[in-house]
Amino acid sequence: MESRFLVLGAGISGLAAALRLRELAPGAHISLWEKSSRPGGVLHTVERGGFQFEQSTDNFITFVPWGLNLCARLGLTDHLVRTNNRDRRTYVARRGKLYPLPDGFMMLAPTRLWPMVTTPLLSPLGKARAGLELFIPRLADERDESIAQFARRRLGCEVFDRIVEPLLSGIYAGDAEKISLLATLPRFREMEKKDRSLIVAMTKTQKAARRAKREEESGARYSMFVTLREGLFRLAEKCAEAIGEGVIHYDRAAVRVDRIPNENGADRWRVTDGRGATEEADALICALPSPAAGSLFSESVPVVARYYDAIEQTGCAVVSLAFRDKQIRRQFKGMGFVVPTKEGGSIIAGSFSNHKYPHRAPAGYTLLRIFVGGARAPELAEMADGPLLSRVLAEIRPLLGAEGEPTEVEISKWPRGMPQYHIGHLDRLAELSRALDREPTLALCGNSFTGVGLPNCIHTGEEAAEKVVKCFVSE
Repeated sequence: MESRFLVLGAGISGLAAALRLRELAPGAHISLWEKSSRPGGVLHTVERGGFQFEQSTDNFITFVPWGLNLCARLGLTDHLVRTNNRDRRTYVARRGKLYPLPDGFMMLAPTRLWPMVTTPLLSPLGKARAGLELFIPRLADERDESIAQFARRRLGCEVFDRIVEPLLSGIYAGDAEKISLLATLPRFREMEKKDRSLIVAMTKTQKAARRAKREEESGARYSMFVTLREGLFRLAEKCAEAIGEGVIHYDRAAVRVDRIPNENGADRWRVTDGRGATEEADALICALPSPAAGSLFSESVPVVARYYDAIEQTGCAVVSLAFRDKQIRRQFKGMGFVVPTKEGGSIIAGSFSNHKYPHRAPAGYTLLRIFVGGARAPELAEMADGPLLSRVLAEIRPLLGAEGEPTEVEISKWPRGMPQYHIGHLDRLAELSRALDREPTLALCGNSFTGVGLPNCIHTGEEAAEKVVKCFVSE
């Protein structure tokens, strides 16, 4: 009798899981439920008027392999587009103006001292305090701490408020006072443990990277970030095509998961949809976001429900604005900018989308992607389009010197769409992992566990498939 696998959620994690099941168990029955009418979850690309609007993430990192590997398996490698390296600079808002991020500043630490000495983002006292990082002792124990605590302890309050906090908000849309260092950026704690000083550690890292680059016969094939020329939704489409017809069931949402005890060993699962119809499976993979997943398991696997329910969520809105170049008085040669919380306002960050990837806008236009909301103003992720657009334009106009009305606007909102890895996340994750070790036919994947980026989501989906298939497929 063929094995039956059921996957809940056709975002990129669920698609990756179903595709890996197809690869590992080609003769199995695979069913994938998706509550909406298309695959991809938050991944969606809109083409209009010569512009390419990405409604959520617009690229992915290449220094972990899972995104690139999936593209290769789907025949998309030749469709990958590198960032435009001529405009790599990032800016930081300070008193209504944009200033370049000090060259070589990498998330929580500088790799070069002179740009820190000359930056107008910091006062002389703030620069002096940052320099004292060379003499700050390492933490004496292994306890976790928030990113805010870590950055202030190592580099001082000014560096945190004016540089670190806006950079972290631009990635996690969260509150750095709560976000766990060990769950998000553990390599910086390892640097502290090994070299005591982040500045010393980062200097060594950069020297090693330059030496390795000189030794290479050819340059790196990819930049740090890449995207697909047709838009990232193409990745979801290709996954769905590779999974095959009849597998994905759209407009079908799970509302309950029940355990079916199996006398022969691992339990089976029964899932009920919103219309009361059920499907039974030998193994179940849940690829749903935590707000949708927790209630499903409240009776069948309470530890899973507790884990999902404990994850705080924040949300954001993406407001894409197209202007003619002549409407932007202050032209910036860069990828984008971030705005510290202490600057006030609604904007978390913005990117010059066609500076990163020139194919996204016709010549003579600037395409902006503005991110608002996050932990500092979660209500903006649910604000009506008109008031939200007015609010964004009111802040963009003085910051960039934007004049007149945008020629195109695209707004997407993702309330409660960003899981927050707060202090205690790793402890809860360890408890969940121990419980799932006792559930060989149940696996979870998505952005609620070890990483929010697209490659991490792909990886969790593939790992989930590899876990459950072991019960049914011989090595």
